[in-house]
Amino acid sequence: AARSRSLFLWDDGRPMRFYLRPGLAKLRLAPLVLAGGGRLCRVQEPGAVLLAQPGEAAPDGAVSTEYVTECVERNQRLPLEPFLLAARGRLAFTEAEDAALLQAVRGQGTVRVSGRALWIELERSGLTRHSWQAMRDRYLRHLRPRLWEPPQTEDPAQIRGLFAAANREFESTESESDSSDVAELSTRDGVERSPGETASDLKTGPEDSAFPDTELQRQERPKSPCSSSSVVGQVVKTMEHFMEKFAVDLLTVTQAFLKNSGDMEATSYFLQTGQRLDGYPVWSREDDLELQKDDEHVRNKLIAKFGAENVAKRIVFRES
Repeated sequence: AARSRSLFLWDDGRPMRFYLRPGLAKLRLAPLVLAGGGRLCRVQEPGAVLLAQPGEAAPDGAVSTEYVTECVERNQRLPLEPFLLAARGRLAFTEAEDAALLQAVRGQGTVRVSGRALWIELERSGLTRHSWQAMRDRYLRHLRPRLWEPPQTEDPAQIRGLFAAANREFESTESESDSSDVAELSTRDGVERSPGETASDLKTGPEDSAFPDTELQRQERPKSPCSSSSVVGQVVKTMEHFMEKFAVDLLTVTQAFLKNSGDMEATSYFLQTGQRLDGYPVWSREDDLELQKDDEHVRNKLIAKFGAENVAKRIVFRES
């Protein structure tokens, strides 16, 4: 459905006014607020909704920035009360709530736990006092590490199944959501880095890609269970490293690889900055659909957008 232009209007038609201190969060949320009919204040004004990011120190009465993104995602103005932050920035989870989370996710698959649908269902059921984002964050960052066991890598079908599931979500995601994902990952620790400063820091090994070159693999690698298991093990270790390094879930890492054609260094840079290492845009589902067309004009447009080398790499990656 088209995004409502009156999303951030009060019942009497007045625009909602928000104040958020200058920073990356404000840059990310400003277009969403303005597109929904709201206003941003340069200084904190009486009657304005004070926004703060979850986890940061915030005065009583502050509202989580998740309020804006959640309203946009649901395409409706939600009540402010469920998004009120405590003075420390967020409501503390009780032992009972932690136990309820662990019970609720027991038996759920990795992809479902790392996604959104399960957590939205739990929020609607009233499992805890927290938003679905807070519950997912609590589980992935604090509860799951206590239970974490390295995934079994003997069966390549397991990792292929994960990529298949992530690819389905990638293919069903609208292009406009990619821009918000990129903005959300714009920096780590609030520090902007230039490509030149960051590239050398992001190299985590001698390999340029988490996925060995497809043609090389077909021509030179023996097709044995041992070789296949070794490749899968390498991929899993890389993904685990990125999950820990950037504090993101498995599905986020998997989709980052999909958007960057499996290139490890480019994926690492994207997870840290939200941008491509070489300055080109990341691949979207719409781009892949264009790539499948047997049309020289369309192919030339993609080359102009991504560069000939990236188009060639994308073809090989999608075929693999």
